Amino acid sequence: MGTRILVTGATGFIGGRVAAAAAAHPDLGHVRLLVRHPDAAPAAATARPQAGGPVVETVRGDLRDPATLRRACDGIDAVVHCASAIGGPEDLLRAVNEHGTRDLVAAAARAGAGRIVSLSTASVHGRGPFRAAAPDGLPLAPGSATSRTRAAGERYVLDAGGSVLRPHLVYGTGDRQVVPGLLTLLAALPRPLARTGTLHSAVEVDSLAGALLGAALSPATRPGAYGVSHPDPVSDAELLAAVDPLLPEAVRAARGPAVELDEARALLAGNPVAAHHLELFGVDHWFADERPWTDFGRGPGPAFTAAFPRHLPWYRELLAARG
Repeated sequence: MGTRILVTGATGFIGGRVAAAAAAHPDLGHVRLLVRHPDAAPAAATARPQAGGPVVETVRGDLRDPATLRRACDGIDAVVHCASAIGGPEDLLRAVNEHGTRDLVAAAARAGAGRIVSLSTASVHGRGPFRAAAPDGLPLAPGSATSRTRAAGERYVLDAGGSVLRPHLVYGTGDRQVVPGLLTLLAALPRPLARTGTLHSAVEVDSLAGALLGAALSPATRPGAYGVSHPDPVSDAELLAAVDPLLPEAVRAARGPAVELDEARALLAGNPVAAHHLELFGVDHWFADERPWTDFGRGPGPAFTAAFPRHLPWYRELLAARG
């Protein structure tokens, strides 16, 4: 009959990739995709079914509505929880990220689901520097309401014997935070940003989706927290070189001595968005954890410098649409 799996956040940047991978997986029997709006069916639900592939079903539900979560989990063997709220009022973040995860875990346990995998973020560890840090042994020190509520939601998954995946930088087609944020930072400075030698964990969105699905299906998956990134960290120089073709010509043409980190902090004191991204990219955030690529039966794919160029056309279209 095949494994029956539920994917939450199935219309999102990462959850949509998990939904597509699940819909194409030959060993799955039934894929149920949870969406908040009936007219927001993910592409995986409307694609032509593959011969021998799973049945794909879209159901309406909301993490703030426990009754819909119980219905969504009925008859399910495994849950991949990708839905979350990022930014906004703290009461909304708590309702979705903390209480919603609590209610989903309860519904999954009630349905007898044997595996719960939840997507989280390395931001639950707070700001760096982190260099070759093992995420499963790091303390939690979230610095924002989003990270605090996601860390609180993690607790319910972990207490139920589930697995939590914590990526840091997730890039690729559909990314509206990582690369756009770096471009916002660079455009806010009068001159190029100095290289600092920092190292960062990054993972391509399709590799992360494969890890999430693999975690739900692999018999080797362990309860607890995993850091999920490509084994090779990305240097600040590699990040800056990769996004250089996306910068406005005026920014690329800026001349003069490079802006050092402390000077950049002073220059961006009145620009909280750019200042946030400066701390993200100007400080080491390298989490070393190779267990996902052994436990989940999935390889990490190509490293950043090889994988990023294929996403450049999408980023160009995004920037052109933003004007």
